Amino acid sequence: MGGAGTGREKISLGFTRLATAATAPTRGSSAAAGWDLYALEDTMIPKGATTKIRTGIAIAIPPGWEGQVRCRSSLAVKGMMLPNGVGTIDSDYRGELLVLSTWIGEGDSFQVSAGQRVAQVIFARVPEVVWEEVASVEELGKTERGEGGFGSTGEF
Repeated sequence: MGGAGTGREKISLGFTRLATAATAPTRGSSAAAGWDLYALEDTMIPKGATTKIRTGIAIAIPPGWEGQVRCRSSLAVKGMMLPNGVGTIDSDYRGELLVLSTWIGEGDSFQVSAGQRVAQVIFARVPEVVWEEVASVEELGKTERGEGGFGSTGEF
């Protein structure tokens, strides 16, 4: 299953260009975790607004996997963010990949150019989860943290 000597599990992903100008995902290096996603067209992101950036591609993620769309650090440092933090692409989704982006940086807007790298996608396994309801919180088991919520570990 691993790639030749990389220690990584290998998966195959189908993709199609929904527009002739769409750019296929690429990696910056063979060790990069994320695959760069490119803007299909010029897109203006108004300050404080959430805008969908088209990529012009659709992909087929194998069952048991998900795609996690993340902001590129080079854009985040300027003030572009993904409002949902990490966007999830489910394995049964076949529509166009869109990158939700919000501009919080300087200026009234941010201009994305066609062909610009706007996000990255990382692939992760998704476990089969079976929920088992118990009658009380005590049946969930005791931990050192217990009911401690935000800031309970001294981080806030």
